[in-house]
Amino acid sequence: MRLTSVSAELYRSIRRIRLPVEELTVLVGKNGVGKTNLYRSLELLAAAARGTVTREIAEEGGFDSVLWAGPRAKGPVRLKLGAEFGDYEYSIEIGLPAPIDEAALTATEPMVKAEELVHRFRGKAVTLMKRQGPSAWLRDGDGRRQSYEEALVPSETALAGFRDQGRFTELDLVRRALLDWRFYHDFRTDKASPIRQPALAITTPTLSSDGYDLAAALASVIEIRGEAPEIEAAIEDAFPGAVLVTEFGKGTVSIGLRFSDLPRPLGAHELSDGTLHFLCLVAALSGYRLPGFIALNEPETSLHPDLVEPLARLIARAAGRTQVWVVTHSQALADALERETGVASRVVVKEDGATWIEGLKLFGEFADQE
Repeated sequence: MRLTSVSAELYRSIRRIRLPVEELTVLVGKNGVGKTNLYRSLELLAAAARGTVTREIAEEGGFDSVLWAGPRAKGPVRLKLGAEFGDYEYSIEIGLPAPIDEAALTATEPMVKAEELVHRFRGKAVTLMKRQGPSAWLRDGDGRRQSYEEALVPSETALAGFRDQGRFTELDLVRRALLDWRFYHDFRTDKASPIRQPALAITTPTLSSDGYDLAAALASVIEIRGEAPEIEAAIEDAFPGAVLVTEFGKGTVSIGLRFSDLPRPLGAHELSDGTLHFLCLVAALSGYRLPGFIALNEPETSLHPDLVEPLARLIARAAGRTQVWVVTHSQALADALERETGVASRVVVKEDGATWIEGLKLFGEFADQE
């Protein structure tokens, strides 16, 4: 399913925003304007599909830590997130326990308060799933409501909890779409990083978000396809004359780069942080099977300025295969992406203390797209 828009309300620096999503979405802005909060709101939507969204909010410091810190109405407040996939829209609301909510462990536990999946078709909106507190109802393939009273605890999502593909097909499609998203940010490249070590020799069609299976992901493309022209092109573009090498051990695989001016290849444990970071991006964006949606948070971090143009070309090629969302504070990268793809970046700003995007209208359209 293709993602067409995302929304967030009362999350950190985001008061309320609905943002259209294209095949390539590029958001650029200064430090402190809330770019990472936009990125993180996407991660929480994916966490809803895994059923871990309240746990992740707790790990961020709890509900009060993630809630919009600016002026708001008195009384109970809810953090709201939404994802639109064409005619289908999933939304979730998270809040704190009311005094009568006995299921919560503590008075500060983040709770899933409501969820909804709506199908809009020919001007009509049909609710396919609606959750209020611990109860939910879903519409089956015959259009009949199936009710589930007191079926969910506060930490669970209906999106993750109801897994009957045959009866609730649309819910299953949305869950799978969200589970397929991948997020890449700040690969660990210190000397003790697992990225620098041999990986288990297991076929790996998609790089994990931490990049720890880098060697397996790159080797999988080469071994399955017999060649890896996209990977070779990306490496040649960034490091002219360099060639990727793979080496298999007993149940493991390792990678390195052979440079034309060196007598032997350099293993992953010998490569610079920036070089290893770029190889992770190559694996993420040129893997055997790209996820349906890739989000990159400041991918230019630790890269030499000379690698910005190769990075833009790498991202542009990936955007021809899947949807890519880029958050960056590098205007050079945003400009390079526009030269490669014709896609102009959107500028993230602060308006009255809230994260906003220049040119975005309240209902989620850009003024220049009317």
